[in-house]
Amino acid sequence: MLKIVNVSKSYDKKKKAIDQINLEIYPGDIYGFIGHNGAGKTTLLKAIAGILNFDEGEITIFGKSIAKDNLEAKKVMAYIPDNPDVYESLTGIQFLDFIADAYDVSLEKRNNLIKKYAQMFEIESVLNNPISSYSHGMKQKVVIMSALIHNPKVMLLDEPFVGLDPKASYLLKEVFHELVAQGTLIFFSTHVLEVAEKLCNKVAIIRNGKIVANGLTLDVIKDKSLENIFIDLLNES
Repeated sequence: MLKIVNVSKSYDKKKKAIDQINLEIYPGDIYGFIGHNGAGKTTLLKAIAGILNFDEGEITIFGKSIAKDNLEAKKVMAYIPDNPDVYESLTGIQFLDFIADAYDVSLEKRNNLIKKYAQMFEIESVLNNPISSYSHGMKQKVVIMSALIHNPKVMLLDEPFVGLDPKASYLLKEVFHELVAQGTLIFFSTHVLEVAEKLCNKVAIIRNGKIVANGLTLDVIKDKSLENIFIDLLNES
């Protein structure tokens, strides 16, 4: 599992960006992470990914500590940031090969997966073009492909549907279902509450750095909508 225990982080040593976060995410979960701008979503995702140090607590991924055993934890993980920053001087295929090399993916396996996802996301024709020539949506698709190329057991995504056209968004949801059926766990932030409500079996809502609701989606929303629950929680502050 992905286990987050009493994790806190402050950027200025005064206000905590995330405050005593506790979550457990299991293989097969599609876990939605919801909160207002500045609530702490990106901070937590970066802490889990090992990009950002945290001040207190512990994060383990299948028993490996992201603080103490960073490399081993990252081997089973893929992280997609909210902005698809990639090496724009490379072509799409060069970037994908670079990531595949980093994760020691065989030529046969990477070629099969690149072909599969390039066809799915309809970007075969541009893979030999420089990434600098790509639109935001095309860059997002290449970053998603790079995350999928090594069959991660943990997927962390920060607003993954931003910049994707409706068809690509639908296909990404189908990929999510395919992955969790194989035992992957997915933890992603989103502002699209309808997507979280329909797609996620579990959700967590963060407000001002603290988790204010989490658990099975049906238990969290009860007889309301996720949007209503979210607005109610914001109004309480």
